[in-house]
Amino acid sequence: MNDTIIQFIIQELHAGATDVEILPEDDLLGSGLVDSMGMMRVIQFLEETYDFKIPPQDMTIEYFMTVEAMANYIKSRK
Repeated sequence: MNDTIIQFIIQELHAGATDVEILPEDDLLGSGLVDSMGMMRVIQFLEETYDFKIPPQDMTIEYFMTVEAMANYIKSRK
């Protein structure tokens, strides 16, 4: 799951740049790897890929700060 999310971010938000490295524990927003519009694209990708709806009240920094946090959130919702 981590690799799928990381690949989406690199391919879709960084145009497949080969010099972008993302680890599951990296702070995506704080590091600038993902901006607020990019985060909305990531959320849409997660909903489509894992076939569930993320309610607005769950769209918080704690669930989406890192790839690891996203994967844990998805696992908890399934």
